[in-house]
Amino acid sequence: MNDPKEAIATLTGRTVTRADLAGEDGLRPHHLIECDLDGGDFSSLDLRQMRFERCAMRRARFDRAILTEAAFIGCRGAEASFVGTDFGDAAVTGGDFNNASFRRASLMSTRFANCKLTGADFTDAGMIGVSLEEVLLSYAKLPGISFRKSNLKRVDFSEADLRKCDFRMAVFEESSLRNATLNGSRFEQADLRGADLSGLELMDARLFRGATISRLQAAELLGQLGLRVL
Repeated sequence: MNDPKEAIATLTGRTVTRADLAGEDGLRPHHLIECDLDGGDFSSLDLRQMRFERCAMRRARFDRAILTEAAFIGCRGAEASFVGTDFGDAAVTGGDFNNASFRRASLMSTRFANCKLTGADFTDAGMIGVSLEEVLLSYAKLPGISFRKSNLKRVDFSEADLRKCDFRMAVFEESSLRNATLNGSRFEQADLRGADLSGLELMDARLFRGATISRLQAAELLGQLGLRVL
């Protein structure tokens, strides 16, 4: 006889409700494939180790949910809300979460890779040990976030709010800080040679005291004074 728990372990192509994920009948799926969660309210649910694969979750609410060790693979979550959510050791790979809210979320050792987070709000989020690789964070709100000792590879912070962020000892590879707001941020011992610094004015250069920049970057900044670096 088939185990009913195994029968619902994976849901494919379904419209998923709160009752489905709350396990109100004592059973709960742990793997959703191409499911529709658009606009659903999944706040405060225990969804640890859940796997969401190519799911639609636009404007879905996961506020204060437990999503530790969860995986989001190729999901579409524009304007989804993860306010106060526990994302510890979770992974977001691929997909688009533009304008999503991660305010006050716990993102300890969370991994974001190959995904779009344009305009996402990370205000007051705890982001210790977060891994970012090939992530679009243009226009995102990240005030006061620590990226200390992070390796930021192909991360686009263009136009992002990075006020009072900590980039000390961070390494930028093929990344961008173009036109970002950097008031009060720290870059001591950071390696900025792989960062696009266009749009920054010479008066902003003091923020990079103690950081390493390339000869070309130095020339671009000094060019604002009419000086040439040969």
